[in-house]
Order: sequence, then structure tokens, then C-alpha cells
Amino acid sequence: MKHIVLFGPPGSGKGTQAKRLEERHNWIQLSTGDMFRKNIQEKTTLGELAKSYMDQGKLVPDEVTTQMLREAVESHKDAEGIIYDGYPRTTFQAQALDQILEEVLGEKVDICLSLVVEDELLVERILKRAETSGRTDDANEEIIRNRIKEYYSKTAEVSEHYRDSGTWIEIDGVGELDDITDRLSSALHSHYGEL
Repeated sequence: MKHIVLFGPPGSGKGTQAKRLEERHNWIQLSTGDMFRKNIQEKTTLGELAKSYMDQGKLVPDEVTTQMLREAVESHKDAEGIIYDGYPRTTFQAQALDQILEEVLGEKVDICLSLVVEDELLVERILKRAETSGRTDDANEEIIRNRIKEYYSKTAEVSEHYRDSGTWIEIDGVGELDDITDRLSSALHSHYGEL
């Protein structure tokens, strides 16, 4: 099984590209946002726990998110590949992902693709997205800039974790959707050979 981590700041198109890679290569996209929504909707123990933090405006603890991810990986043991979208975001999560893959599958992360987009373009994209997303945090430039800043501060550590293992590759995230997908696929082809 292939294990691909997709990184990118808010507005980089990470979710869109993860979905496109999932469709193009017949892999599974594991998005933390989707995992939260599914667990909350199904009123699982983990979903109820996550919701209790979210309702108070608090971040869901790493342990809860990690347990959701473990369950998702266990339920996709037959997949050809998994794209991790939105996880890991911290060094703790990166180490937890390594441990989950080792314990559940005896495998490890193969490659990390990081979409690179200038901050001003990220802000512009998110403000435009606010017109249709309905998310209030997408319409406030100050909040957007803080989200971007927070992403970089946390991801700097995570990128070191993966750079040390030689799996970190930066991809230009600017241009037409198809061109960006092609760049990501090209990096995957270079890593895996034929897909």
C-alpha cells in the first residue's frame, strides 16, 4: 500500500488536490475534517468527545484525532493507497502516524507532497472562497493571516521530521487545477515508478 501525506497552507487547494489524486489513482483520501464530521454525525464515542471540545471553541486533542485516524486506517487495510489530508499537523501527530502505520500495517509514510503558494495569493483565494463557502472565518482577512501563520509555525517542525527521512517534496501550487494535479502526479511517478 502507498502512503502519501499531502501538506499545504489554508487556501493552497490541498483538499481539492487530494480528491483529484484519489480519483485519478483509485486511492483513499483520509481527511481529518471528514473524519470529524463522520464520527460526530454517527455519534461515536470519539465523535461525541471531539464535539464537546469543538462546542467550547477548543482544539480537539491530538489523542482523539489520532484514535480516529487509527480506526480509519484499520478500516482501509485493503486500499491500494491512502492520501493523508490534514494529518499530521504536529510532530506528535507525525510520530503517531508512523506508529499507527507500523503497528496496523507494518508500513510507513512513503512520500510527503507540500503545496507551495505565496501568502498573498492564499489570502486572495480564501476571501474568494468565502463568497460560496459560508464560513465566517474565510471572510476575515486577519483570521486568515493568523491561520496561515499558525500553519507555518506548526508545519516547520513536521517538515523537518519528514525531510530527515528524505520523503519531503515541495510542489508549486499555483496555476490551473490540472497543471497542479499533473505536478503532484509527476512527483508520485518519480517516487514510485509506474502507478
